[in-house]
Amino acid sequence: MSADDAPRHTSTATLLDGFAAGDPDEVLRIGDLLKDFGPAAFGMLLFIGVLPAFIPVPGVGGAVGGPMVILVGVQLLLGMRKVWLPGFLAQRGPHRSAMMRFRQRMAPWLRRLEKLVRPRMGGFVDNRVALSFTGLLLILLGILLALPIPFTNYVFGILLLLFALALLERDGALLLVAWVAGGIAVVVFGFLSGNLVESLTALIAKWF
Repeated sequence: MSADDAPRHTSTATLLDGFAAGDPDEVLRIGDLLKDFGPAAFGMLLFIGVLPAFIPVPGVGGAVGGPMVILVGVQLLLGMRKVWLPGFLAQRGPHRSAMMRFRQRMAPWLRRLEKLVRPRMGGFVDNRVALSFTGLLLILLGILLALPIPFTNYVFGILLLLFALALLERDGALLLVAWVAGGIAVVVFGFLSGNLVESLTALIAKWF
């Protein structure tokens, strides 16, 4: 990996502080937020996509965040090295006021978690097979987030934050934890409840 492609090492909580500082009415365009992140841009996009899951309005978080999580998952599954965004999405993004509210809720927890998070076990972050598996889990979790399953937005939001932090901080150990927790969530909330099976069946039927 070249110096230009190396991910930035600014902590996630510090990034959040920067996003929250400024005019509350300003729109933070996703395309601008992802500049200069290199491969870590997947983690940044996932982080942005998770934010709507913490909006305390039923249905809104999943409808907005779910497709963005799936977008990240598909690109990782396909082995893409750079984030691709459709033009309409690159020009849109959260208001800075939303970042302020998210910071008020989550920054103390992020700072505690970041004391344990650090670059390590890089093979899991860079390995093609590992990233494809991560992408598959994100697709499944994104579908579950988009479904109207009561009282699960925060659960999926926290799980997806683990994936985002692992990708941003290049922490393979945290990624392993996210795999286990995400796999359990897929089994419990998805396959056992039948919601995921029904959604996947409908999606496959629509495509083929």
